[in-house]
Amino acid sequence: MKGYAAPLRIKLLTALAVLFAASPAGAQEAPAQPAFPNFSTQGTMNIPTPPPAPVVPFIDLSVRNPQTGQEVAFSLQLLLLLTVLSLAPSIIILMTSFLRISIVLDFVKRALSLQQVPPNQVLLGISFFMTIFIMWPTFETIYNNSVAPLSQGELSVQEAYREAEAPLRLFMYRQMSGRPENIRLFMAMRGLDRPETLADVPTYVLIPAFILNELTVAFKIGILLFIPFIIIDMVVASALMSMGMIMLPPVMISMPFKLILFILVDGWGLLTDQLVRSFV
Repeated sequence: MKGYAAPLRIKLLTALAVLFAASPAGAQEAPAQPAFPNFSTQGTMNIPTPPPAPVVPFIDLSVRNPQTGQEVAFSLQLLLLLTVLSLAPSIIILMTSFLRISIVLDFVKRALSLQQVPPNQVLLGISFFMTIFIMWPTFETIYNNSVAPLSQGELSVQEAYREAEAPLRLFMYRQMSGRPENIRLFMAMRGLDRPETLADVPTYVLIPAFILNELTVAFKIGILLFIPFIIIDMVVASALMSMGMIMLPPVMISMPFKLILFILVDGWGLLTDQLVRSFV
């Protein structure tokens, strides 16, 4: 057995030597990895460069003593501009046609017994754009006579204020041309003499007189709008009482009839036409 073991060991050692000698070559001749398919992204281990940080502009607001009279005038103009911008909502609401239109539209909503439709924001938006439509000639006159010359340096602030005030005063006075009672009321409460012309009426007297006049006119229009719808409510309530339906709310039954009547007579068109004509 020992005689056979020695040749066997030699053969095993020879086979191992041949195997170790052939393995590097086999590794070198290993088939290449398949290529990536088309439209694929090659992987990378590199860290991408981060984007630059956003640049935030630095705003510096310095307060110092004025050096010349022009700087003082500019500061006063800026203060006056901020004051006008803060009072702009009150000016639009109380010194234009917005007050009358908004009140009349609210009367229409209540007369039709509508609670949520149309929303108040919609009514205010309609009033705003109708105000722009009605007041456009006045606004255009103010821009041409006051804003544009002031921006070009042709007028001073005082002159621009007087030029901007005149068209608004004329508009407010025209709405009270046939009803000067409110002007006389505020003139008497202020202790001023009876005015002969519009120039004799101060602006601080003309504005509250115009507001009271607009409230009076808007309520008169609202009363006229309520009359036909009240008649419908009375007819429906009488019919329900005669049928013994006391527990049924008359408003629930009369509202569709009101809407039908309002649509048949083209209520929105008639209302818009008469509102615009009331300012002409």
